[in-house]
Amino acid sequence: MSAIKNKKNLIGTVSSNKMEKTIVVSLERTVKHPVYGKYIKQKSKFYAHDPENKCNIGDRVRIEQSRPLSRKKRWRLVEILDH
Repeated sequence: MSAIKNKKNLIGTVSSNKMEKTIVVSLERTVKHPVYGKYIKQKSKFYAHDPENKCNIGDRVRIEQSRPLSRKKRWRLVEILDH
């Protein structure tokens, strides 16, 4: 029997590609403030493994959760959606 593991997938924008084989993907979402009701933008940063260094800043990419690859890297690049 093989166990199928559900891995999380996220779609975000590459905000930095200055590291070797690593990209920083930022995810922006809007959240309603619990008291005031105003919608606020929140950003999250994810470090992802890009083995061929083919991503550029501004690309929309899909990343997938993986085992820890370094201290901060827990995601890997699946595909580049838009250049």
